[in-house]
Amino acid sequence: MDEGHDLGVRRRHLLRTGFVLEWITLAWNIAGVIILAALAIASGSIALAGFGLDSLIEIGASTVVIWELSGTGEHRQKIALRLIGAAFIALAGYLLIQTAMALTTGHRPDGSIGGIIWTAITATCMFALAAMKTRTGTELGNPVLRTEGHVTMIDGLLACAVLLGVLLNTALGWWWADSAATLLIVYYAIREAINIFRPRTAV
Repeated sequence: MDEGHDLGVRRRHLLRTGFVLEWITLAWNIAGVIILAALAIASGSIALAGFGLDSLIEIGASTVVIWELSGTGEHRQKIALRLIGAAFIALAGYLLIQTAMALTTGHRPDGSIGGIIWTAITATCMFALAAMKTRTGTELGNPVLRTEGHVTMIDGLLACAVLLGVLLNTALGWWWADSAATLLIVYYAIREAINIFRPRTAV
């Protein structure tokens, strides 16, 4: 009786933690869309504009998880996981096209100190949130929250890639660096999408 009660209390605590983590991510990325739009327009940076799109996808992923946590069920989990997988595919496709266009046209963005500061702070926050989501999702036995933790991890990796590109462009004038760095994120996004959509074989 006491053990069952303790497990119930623990589960409710984990659910509350999951909700809090997703609402923090949601609020951060809403602010990020606005800030990145302003920075991208000011500097002409395609990388910062692409990172703004990633923030939009992260907003969508967080919304999906909040919806899923409000009424967990196997059918709802499958739908939520597919929606997150679709977000990965959209992110990878956009970044691949964006990178190819930037490299072939020789687009030369201006430096952006604001972009360096924002992406550095964002990377730190996203890695912390990703670790907490993965741990909470694992303890809760919720594959949707755990998978969205991977989305947040990719958001942090993308922040690092954009940070490196904007930093190299600002400091050294390497205009191609921000676009080239996003190819690593394309790889991670495609890999995660494949993991989500790959048929599971019963053991």
